[in-house]
Amino acid sequence: MTGMALASSVLPAVTILHPQRSFAGINSDTLKVGLVGCGGRGSGAAAQALKADPNVVLHAVGDIFKDKLDDSLNNLRKIHGDKVKVDEEHKFVGFDAYKKVLESGVDVVILATPPHFRPEHLMATVQAGKHVFCEKPMAVDAPGVRKVLEAAKIAKEKKISLLSGFCWRFHEPKRATFEKIQDGAIGDVLSVYNTYNTGTVWSHPRKPGWTDAEYVFRNWYYYTWLSGDHLVEQAIHSVDMMSWAFGDKMPLSAAGTGGRQVRTEPIYGNIYDHFAITYEYEDGAKGFHFSRQQVNCEGSYMCEALGTKGRAVANVSRNVHEITGRKKWKYSGVANDMYQTEHDELFAAIRKGEPINQGEYMANSTLLGIMGRMAAYTGRRITWDEAMNSTEKLGPDTYSFDMTPPIVEVARPGITSFS
Repeated sequence: MTGMALASSVLPAVTILHPQRSFAGINSDTLKVGLVGCGGRGSGAAAQALKADPNVVLHAVGDIFKDKLDDSLNNLRKIHGDKVKVDEEHKFVGFDAYKKVLESGVDVVILATPPHFRPEHLMATVQAGKHVFCEKPMAVDAPGVRKVLEAAKIAKEKKISLLSGFCWRFHEPKRATFEKIQDGAIGDVLSVYNTYNTGTVWSHPRKPGWTDAEYVFRNWYYYTWLSGDHLVEQAIHSVDMMSWAFGDKMPLSAAGTGGRQVRTEPIYGNIYDHFAITYEYEDGAKGFHFSRQQVNCEGSYMCEALGTKGRAVANVSRNVHEITGRKKWKYSGVANDMYQTEHDELFAAIRKGEPINQGEYMANSTLLGIMGRMAAYTGRRITWDEAMNSTEKLGPDTYSFDMTPPIVEVARPGITSFS
């Protein structure tokens, strides 16, 4: 799919046995990549995958929109030429396109559809024994997160790589900064302040011939059941950095607020345009998250950790990575292309037969965003256990362009219930 329903090193090369492929050694066999979700992020990830290894080809693609699929292939061919080996028989369009990609003989799958579909697609991918690059976030609700955790266990059992799209974890300046935090450079972490304050995002005006469902699928960002809201879909990067600063320990609870102040028209579906969430940890530490998507407002994209011995900052907007306090430090190395590094490390792991499995932290970071949304939507404090065990399932189980899209009102704190 695209940004919808279906929807950056030369390395030693994995013995691939058929029909059940094994990557238990180092070899130079061609690795076939399948792309599920041909939007901008999926196409970008495919371009990076094709650059990550000298013997990788794009073998199959799938999306629910043929125009997205065609545009993606045209652009990828301009970049990678003969590495794009997708014939007509390996272009799959429809809500079941991901299944056909998995059945096409691929070795590595890129999942880059809207988040609602991620758990289903991930489970199918690991059950099929394919290595996977899984774009963030991993789900839009707790049942989806639980499925992702189950899929991560299967991936570990099958010894296949599962790598997340939390790209800042692959950015060398941030790796250095957060390693300093974890090594005690600022002492015990007392609080982490993080932001993702930006402008608005794209929307697609309705065209003649579109059904109600097609309009919703093409504008998936504005519907919580498809995107998880912008706290989960976009600002989750900042929430993930907060979790990283805390050593990926989970909070006890979250409380907060949010709403729609300026983005109130029906074209914006039912998502909020701002959030403010406080996460509370067992040792009394707190995480403070602020995000908004409002034009003509002050922007901020950063993570700042305060500890008993100093302060650490990873400021995306200003490209500042430093520690002040008893141990002063500032990153002075080269900034890598984190998107490329994701795929460099994934394909290196596959070639070496040393699987990477990031399933647990990527699922937990996703749930941090979901529980923050739950707290803002309901107006109540949500515990980690409540969030993880929530039975609220967003969206239907079957899809078509003739379906009636779920009609969901904008959440109203104090009135919207928790389940």
